[in-house]
Amino acid sequence: MRPLDLNCDLGEGAGHDAELMPLITSANIACGGHAGDAVTMGAAVALAHRHGVAVGAHPGFADREHLGRRELQLPPEDIRRLVSGQIAALRTLAPLRHVKPHGGLYNLAGRDVRVARAVAEAVRATDASLVLFGLAGGELLKAGRAAGLRVASEVFADRAYAPDGTLAPRSTPGALLGIGVAVAQVRHIVRTGSVRTTDGTEIAVQADTVCLHGDGPEAVELARALRAALREEGVELRAWSSG
Repeated sequence: MRPLDLNCDLGEGAGHDAELMPLITSANIACGGHAGDAVTMGAAVALAHRHGVAVGAHPGFADREHLGRRELQLPPEDIRRLVSGQIAALRTLAPLRHVKPHGGLYNLAGRDVRVARAVAEAVRATDASLVLFGLAGGELLKAGRAAGLRVASEVFADRAYAPDGTLAPRSTPGALLGIGVAVAQVRHIVRTGSVRTTDGTEIAVQADTVCLHGDGPEAVELARALRAALREEGVELRAWSSG
């Protein structure tokens, strides 16, 4: 069975970073858009280095009131500017391994070709060696490949899937999964290469990296449960590598 990366969105002020960092293999660190500043970025980077965790930029819309989760309609040049600027801010503190957009930007890039291209172009222009994380089957992965980037296909532990392969909106009932359901979902993905959607259908997904959100009240417990479950499935956890 292939190794699997376990990533988490951190540096967002949720208060769990120190507990989560030893449990994951890649950290997506908020870098001044939806959350974060020089102090929080530095703290998260230090934790990641202490525990041997790969550091990645987590750029998002500059919409802190809504934690970057609204899907803002910006022209491609503005998206390129915000992504490249936030990557650059984190790069001043540490070498980076990957980039994963956040929230509304991530969701838009997963289905909107123009947004996906703008993100991929910003990553390539900043550092073409960076790995681009994107939703399995989504437009961001296609744009990343077209831009000549290495990409990692991401699946989610704690989010439900809509029948079209996108994440079910947070506002819909059942979109946020509890620990038991989340662990079962990841086990199912690992065993079958597919995920069960909200209408009961199965869709194929490639899992290079699994995301759990660091701002949930059960984030630490979920991370521990996921590690235990994946160990039982015979999966080795390590930062994603195309090799």
